[in-house]
Amino acid sequence: MSHERVKIMNLVTEARTTGARQSTACDAIGISAKTFQRWVKPGHQQDGRLDPRHHVNNKLTELEYQHVIRVANKPEYADLSPSKIVPLLADKGEYIASESTFYRILKSEKQLQHRLKSKPVKSVNKPQALKATAPNQIYSWDITYLPTQVLGLFFYLYMVMDIYSRKIVGWQVYEMESSALAADLMTDICQREGVKPDQVTLHSDNGSPIKGATMLATLQELGVMPTFSRPSVSNDNPYSESLFRTLKYRPEYPEKAFESLSTARTWVQCFVHWYNHEHLHSAIKFVTPEQRHNGEDQEILSQRKCVYQQAKLRHPERWSGEIRNWDKVDEVLLNPEKQKKLVA
Repeated sequence: MSHERVKIMNLVTEARTTGARQSTACDAIGISAKTFQRWVKPGHQQDGRLDPRHHVNNKLTELEYQHVIRVANKPEYADLSPSKIVPLLADKGEYIASESTFYRILKSEKQLQHRLKSKPVKSVNKPQALKATAPNQIYSWDITYLPTQVLGLFFYLYMVMDIYSRKIVGWQVYEMESSALAADLMTDICQREGVKPDQVTLHSDNGSPIKGATMLATLQELGVMPTFSRPSVSNDNPYSESLFRTLKYRPEYPEKAFESLSTARTWVQCFVHWYNHEHLHSAIKFVTPEQRHNGEDQEILSQRKCVYQQAKLRHPERWSGEIRNWDKVDEVLLNPEKQKKLVA
C-alpha cells in the first residue's frame, strides 16, 4: 500500500472518531466515499491496476529490423517507396514486413525524405510583393514569338512595360533570343527615360535571355534591381502576359505570318503608337498610358468628374446614386499578398 493512501485513510478515520461523517471527510479530502470503502476492505490495500505492458508481442527483433533496412536499400529497391517494395517482394514469394512497418523503420532511420534518383522538388516562394506609385519604378518585360513564313522559325518581340502607367517604354524585334540584345534594349530604355541607379525594379520570367550573364551584368551596372517569376507560373508576370494578349488579338494583327523582319518591326511600331497614345486603358480609368506616364491623367480625370457632377445637378432624378468614380489610381501592385478572409 502506498504511503499516500495510508495517510488519506488515517485522516478519514481520525475525522470519523472526532464525530465527522465519513462522506463529508472524503469530500473534504478529495476522494469518494465508495473509494474509501473499497480501500478499507480486506485484500484491497494494494493498487488494483494492471502493470503496464512493456513488451509488444508483434515487435520485430533487431535482426528483422536490420533486414528491413538492408532490403530497402538494395539497388533494385533503393529508389522505391515501401508501397512499391512490399508488392514486389510478394511477387517473389517473400514477406518481410507490412508497408507501415517499412515506412516506420525508414522514417526512424531518416531514409524516407526522398528515395528517388531524381532531385527532390524544390519549393519556390512567391515573388516579393511590389508597389509602384509613380512612373519608372517597376518595369515588367518578356519575349513573345511572332510567326514567320518559314515553318518552325520565329521572330522574337522584346517588350518592356511600366506597370504604373502601362506605357510600353521599350521594344524591339530580333531574329534570335539573346541576353546581349536584351541588355542593349534595357540600356536604351534607361537612357531615354532618365532612369537613375536604384530607381527601377525589372520583373520578368525565368527565360535564358532574361537571366543571362550579360543581361544581369548590365542591370547591375545600370542600378536596376531584377526580380523573377516562379518557374512555369505566368500569373507572376501578369502585366506582360496581358499586353501580349492585347497585341495578338488586335484586329490589325496579321492573319498570315510576317514576311520579313522589317515587316514585323513596322507592325509592332504601329501597335505601340496606338497602345501608348490612343488606347484608353481600363485599369487606369480610361486614360492613355502616355497621358498617365506624363502625369496628365490627374487633370483629365478631374475634368471628367466635374462633367459628371454638373450633369447630376441638371437632372438629379436620373441618378440613383453617386456619380462614376473618376479618382486617380494612386498605386499599382505586382504580385500582392492575398487578403485573408475574416470568418464571422
